[in-house]
Amino acid sequence: MVLTSVLTCPQCGAATPETMPEDACQFYYECRACHAVLRPKPGDCCVFCSFGSVPCPPVQYERAYCDPQR
Repeated sequence: MVLTSVLTCPQCGAATPETMPEDACQFYYECRACHAVLRPKPGDCCVFCSFGSVPCPPVQYERAYCDPQR
């Protein structure tokens, strides 16, 4: 399980490594550079799934353990 994801702000392009919560999705994130408030894109559960380099831990878990091809 990867717990660090680099969030990239779609407004200013700032990339910031952040530690993700292990048991929850994060619905809001304020960019440290431009202060834009990021929200998940439609169909995504959280900001890490929308703007991160790695999806959130609940999605990682689901992909690893619920994949029928595994």
